[in-house]
Amino acid sequence: MQRLGEKIFNWASILEEKTREQAVRASQMPFIFPHLALMPDAHLGKGATVGSVIPTDRAIIPAAVGVDIGCGMIAVRTQWSEDQIRAQGDLSVLRIAIEREIPLSAGGYNTEARTVEPVVAERLTVLETKAEKAGFDPTSYTGKWKRQLGSLGSGNHFIEVTADETGTVWLFLHSGSRGVGNLIAQKHIKVARAQMEKWHIILPDLDLAYLVQDTDEFWSYINQMRWAQDFALANREEMMHRLMLCVADFMGEPVQDLELINCHHNFTQQENHYGKNLWISRKGAIQADEGRPGLIPGSMGTASYVVTGKGNKLSLNSSPHGAGRNFSRTAARKKFSIDDLRVAMKGIEYRDTDAFIDEIPAAYKDIDQVMADAADLVEVQHTLHQILNVKGD
Repeated sequence: MQRLGEKIFNWASILEEKTREQAVRASQMPFIFPHLALMPDAHLGKGATVGSVIPTDRAIIPAAVGVDIGCGMIAVRTQWSEDQIRAQGDLSVLRIAIEREIPLSAGGYNTEARTVEPVVAERLTVLETKAEKAGFDPTSYTGKWKRQLGSLGSGNHFIEVTADETGTVWLFLHSGSRGVGNLIAQKHIKVARAQMEKWHIILPDLDLAYLVQDTDEFWSYINQMRWAQDFALANREEMMHRLMLCVADFMGEPVQDLELINCHHNFTQQENHYGKNLWISRKGAIQADEGRPGLIPGSMGTASYVVTGKGNKLSLNSSPHGAGRNFSRTAARKKFSIDDLRVAMKGIEYRDTDAFIDEIPAAYKDIDQVMADAADLVEVQHTLHQILNVKGD
């Protein structure tokens, strides 16, 4: 860890200059207290750095939460070993079953019929009740929001069957609040910008536009953002439910969920730090209170980690959320080929397509270096390696 100026503590041993400059701009906002924390996977983001923890006093920056509100991870430890999974037969059968059961890609949604299935309908009823209490109708953003529950999306979102250092199989997936969460975020970023114009506030970056606590605009965002976080949690739970059914069918017996962890890495909530109640926005960071379980994924062909937090005060009880990109998607497509991807994914069952070239492990930071940088933030409980990977185009 090193200190960058008066109001930044940095855990990233590799930090691009543009990322550092972006973090400095955010740290200079007048309501930042006590300091901004940069995680080991920090990289350039929209307004606020991905892989940063941004504490704000009586204000909130919607872009500091991000557009995929509530994005995060869920994992289940099963009763099986890797040998048992592999001995069961052709893993492509399991992969295809998962791809059929869980809608993939940005425009991949459930059918209308799926929304009335008992488990799905129950989750949707809970979300409808929460939206009513929050004072808004999600349908005002998109009429498809119900069909988005239980869908993966694309980009770095994934579903995996993995095994830890003992050979125990874990089911592991990464997704967020889908299209409805993105639309909620985009709307309130625009509202924040309009507030800046209304009050003639000049910003170093338009995406640092903020909302002031106790205004209607502030609480409208907070209430809808909290709902989107709930949607993201439920979305991961529903996908995990479907994944467990697929694996149970493949293995011929129900999955025993011996341990379950579900955590956000794009979210904000009120916490008390340094004697103040603050809004802690973690944009690409997980909460890492002492003893709190968490999940830190690598890329689609490298290790992921089950961790517990160390409650590091300077980090505002936070840790990294993953490897963080080293190459943009465009740069990765120029630099790497489908043959490079095949080499990186050797021994892992996945859909062999050039659509995933920009997700090649080499497009990301070295997860081992990220975890070494995070040594005083989390304790590693399990190291996972992939057996099977599912992604959306």
